[in-house]
Amino acid sequence: MTQTEFLHIVMPFKDKVFRLAKRLLVSREEAEDATQEVLLKLWKNKTKIQEYKNVEAFSMTMTKNFCLDKLKSKQAQNLKLVHSNYQDNNTSLQKQLEFSDSVHWVAKIMEDLPEQQKMVVQLRDIEQYDFDEIGKMLDMNNTAVRVALSRARKTIREKLTKTHNYGVK
Repeated sequence: MTQTEFLHIVMPFKDKVFRLAKRLLVSREEAEDATQEVLLKLWKNKTKIQEYKNVEAFSMTMTKNFCLDKLKSKQAQNLKLVHSNYQDNNTSLQKQLEFSDSVHWVAKIMEDLPEQQKMVVQLRDIEQYDFDEIGKMLDMNNTAVRVALSRARKTIREKLTKTHNYGVK
């Protein structure tokens, strides 16, 4: 497999790998490192890449496992917590602050979700994978994926509502 063929296969989902890594690791720098590691592992095993039914799903599973291993390691205490993935220059300052605050709260709430729910929300609502693909990536059946997604959304909705209604009677 040539470098061009490899890039043709990997480039369409490179950003999805990064976004999943960022969701799990929070830090942009750590997510970039994780993405680079996953792509490097794929490159090293480029001769086996044709054997995989779905290279994208395999890469997402690799990313998930790599990030979880990284979080379990001693380096997890040194992760830099930065989250800023919403920018819109066409709205008023008030709206920007409101959006930024909402994004911040959703991200904060998502951080407190169980790992499985966090990954299901990321893969379904942000990366737009269907339930079958998520089930394969996370080794879950469709019903379990739907239940985890429903519980995660419910938790996010309840906590966000509670946050926005704080002090309002």
